Amino acid sequence: MTYVISDIHGCLVEFEQLLSQIPFRDEDELYILGDILDRGPEPVKLIQKLMMYANIYPVLGNHDYMAMKVLSKLNQEITDEMLDALDTEDLMDYLYWTQDGGSVTEKRFVSLDMESRRDILDYLGECSLYEDIALGGRRYVLVHAGLDHFSAERSLESYDVSELIFARADYKKRYFTDENTYLVTGHTPTRIIREDGKDLVYQKNGHIALDCGCVYGGRLAAFRLNDHKIWYADAASRFAPASDGQC
Repeated sequence: MTYVISDIHGCLVEFEQLLSQIPFRDEDELYILGDILDRGPEPVKLIQKLMMYANIYPVLGNHDYMAMKVLSKLNQEITDEMLDALDTEDLMDYLYWTQDGGSVTEKRFVSLDMESRRDILDYLGECSLYEDIALGGRRYVLVHAGLDHFSAERSLESYDVSELIFARADYKKRYFTDENTYLVTGHTPTRIIREDGKDLVYQKNGHIALDCGCVYGGRLAAFRLNDHKIWYADAASRFAPASDGQC
C-alpha cells in the first residue's frame, strides 16, 4: 500500500498516532510531502524517527528547505559573535526562518552532537522535489506546494525549487486534463481551500490537498493512494497561530 502525509511540522505525537492507525507495514510505502520541520514541538525527534525507516520517502517542503539552507551554514555553536559575522543574505535567511517557526528547530538542532547534525542535513539534502507515481491505472504527481507557471507541455524536471515548494497550487484549476491524473499537495491548509472551512482533505478538480492544519490545532491526515481511504489524527494542541497565509 502507498500512503501520503503532509505538513507534520514537528507534531510527533500525532504522527505516531496516525502511523499506528494506518497500519504501516514494512512492505508499504509512505511519502511525506514536506514541512517535516518547524513550528511544532518536536521537529528534530520527528525527522530522526523518519530516518529510521527505509520505506518512508520525504519530499522537500519550504520549511525543510529553509532549515537546510540556514543550518548548513550554522552547523556550529550559534553565538552572537557568529551571527554578527554573517553576510546580509545569510542574516536575512536566518531571521526569516526563525521568525517563521524555525526557532524551535534551531533550539533542538543545536543541542545535538555534530554527527547527528550532519546526519539530519544529509537526510534533508536527499529529499526529492517531487514524486510521479503510477498506481492502479492512475497517476499521482506529488509535490509540496504546487506547479507554478504550469503548462501541459512542461516536464516535471523543468520546474525549479521555488515553483514546487513555495508557490501555492490553484485549487480552482484542473492542471491535468486526464481525469486519472491527480496533483497531490500540502502547504496550503485545507481550511483555506474548502468552502466549509473544515480541517479535512480536499478532493476536487484533480487535486488532493492534504495539509489539514495539525500544527494550527487541526488534524494530521494520511491518504492511501490505492483506494483513496483517509485517516485522521486530531491535534493534541495548537502549536502555532492560525495561518496568516505563510505556510
